[in-house]
Amino acid sequence: MNITDEEIRRRANEVFSAMEKRSTLEEMQMIHRAFDFACEAHRDQRRKTGEPYIIHPIAVAMIAASELQLGAAPVCAAFLHDVVEDTPCTNEKIRDMFGDDVAFLVRVVTKQKKRSYDMSKQLDNFKQMLDSMHNDIRAILIKLADRLHNMRTLDSMRPDKQMKIAGETDYFYAPLANRLGFYTIKVELENLSFRFRCPDVYQYITELVEKEKERENAHLQAFESRIDSILRSEGIQFYREVEYKQPYNIWRKMQTTGQDFEHLEGRHFTRIVFPEDMYLSRKNMCLKIYSLLTDQFKERPNSIVNYVDQPKQNGYQAFHLQVLSDYGVWEEIHIQSEKMRTKSKLGYLFDSGQREIDINKWLDDFRKVMKDVADHPEQNKDGTYFMQSVKASFYNDDIQVYTPEGKAVLLPKSSSAIDFAFDIHTEVGMHAKYAKINGHLASIKTKLKRGDSVEIGTAPEVWPGEDWPQYAKSYKALKHIHLYLDRKPRPQYLRCPHCNPIPGEEVVGFQGDNGCITVHRRDCAEAIGLASRYGDSIVAVDYQSQPEVVYPATVTLKAVDRQHLLSDIIDSISNKLHLSINDLHTVTEDEIVTTTINFFIHDYMELRTVVSSILSIPDVDEVSYLNK
Repeated sequence: MNITDEEIRRRANEVFSAMEKRSTLEEMQMIHRAFDFACEAHRDQRRKTGEPYIIHPIAVAMIAASELQLGAAPVCAAFLHDVVEDTPCTNEKIRDMFGDDVAFLVRVVTKQKKRSYDMSKQLDNFKQMLDSMHNDIRAILIKLADRLHNMRTLDSMRPDKQMKIAGETDYFYAPLANRLGFYTIKVELENLSFRFRCPDVYQYITELVEKEKERENAHLQAFESRIDSILRSEGIQFYREVEYKQPYNIWRKMQTTGQDFEHLEGRHFTRIVFPEDMYLSRKNMCLKIYSLLTDQFKERPNSIVNYVDQPKQNGYQAFHLQVLSDYGVWEEIHIQSEKMRTKSKLGYLFDSGQREIDINKWLDDFRKVMKDVADHPEQNKDGTYFMQSVKASFYNDDIQVYTPEGKAVLLPKSSSAIDFAFDIHTEVGMHAKYAKINGHLASIKTKLKRGDSVEIGTAPEVWPGEDWPQYAKSYKALKHIHLYLDRKPRPQYLRCPHCNPIPGEEVVGFQGDNGCITVHRRDCAEAIGLASRYGDSIVAVDYQSQPEVVYPATVTLKAVDRQHLLSDIIDSISNKLHLSINDLHTVTEDEIVTTTINFFIHDYMELRTVVSSILSIPDVDEVSYLNK
């Protein structure tokens, strides 16, 4: 690609112009020097596109200066961010020429070359960046700018390289941009990643959106004109825009709802933005516009979402609602002030003087989790625990729910009552038995919705179950659940999934190639087949019960119907033997009762005791059992 020195200088001047508005003379001189130094360092280098390499640092600096509104030191570091990694220049030279602040930022964004990595090269680099947030957050923002430009120019890469970079972006950078409040950057990163990961699907949805724009143009224009007329007649100052959801957002919603494009609601929305009013609060202005619109349009029940009083954790504020258009479609409307709108672009960097979200508290929480992750004794070497912990804590959208006393609790989106219980107190989470959600009894695995009122019931004998990690989303809940499950005694052997033996039964063991021993009942058809083919793998096993390990079992009984029969059956298992019944199903036909009971036992002798106890009940005729 033929890019002249004049074109390079023109692009650099755009960065300088953006920074002149908010920089001192001394800072501007440093920014010019950083550009000149980067130009010289990268003079003989080219990008995959064929253009001079310096085009990339200029573009990153422009994103930092214009889209992220960063200061002089980060913009200098943006110019210099690849110098140490790709040229003979050292970080010490950067420090000598540009000072400690710029050198720190360049060092953090430079990938460290090691002979061996603690987790993997990618995860070590992620951790290096996240660790920098112990001091300040600017290095992360430079990496966001770097990644954004790399994604914008990813066409020149090989497909395998595109997949690697797109995967990193979708997993790491886009959610981080969202958490920091850079919604527009988050959306662009998600869609660029989607475009390179799934190009055919991306193109298909893009074409559907374009067709819809043409098809619905006349309807939307009439709807928007009516909005304009309503608000202008009341002297409201505003501007309005229609925004179509991006392909990735549409695809993700199609996946979660199971709907096709044509039946998917919310493919676009109307944004109404008003200037700040010194006489009327943002909330009151939102309510005024809401009132005017719903005087003329039918409001969809339960469609209001008030992010003005309850901003998202990343600072996003708006008043959402849906109204019925003249052409019979529920249209979504977002009402925002100009400062709310700006904040959704600049995230926490935008300070209106009325900051609803305290970034320092957010960073303090982040540092605590990072330290806890680093100090965690069970942290695994491949980095899975590290990334899961960080992602669970800071990479999700949030919902706000409440205690019965009205205290707000902020949880990751899709959290369950388990997460709520652990947020209240670790001991509450460890012994959570049930939940009351909006006054109704519910499982602790129930997914919570924004605005739910939640109460947790506990019992000392209840502990986290093996399936709890499937329902927990928050870092605190997942941490304590995994700690408990990791330390919980495990069965000594694998159980055959066909015969499901329990301690005390006549069993035989087969040792596999991986050294693991699988236990079978001696009458198991699978065991008989293995014995005929792999007799040399048979081993003796000492299959003993363990106090904290229980096994599901099922008994079916038949009895003559009478009063109190069912209570006698339950009493024989729960009260006399102190075993937990998981499920009970009973049918009475022509005075004959058939009852199936699922419960938990420790060993075969306990199961035989249950059978004997039930058989001793008057009018019970027969009992059969099936261990699962």
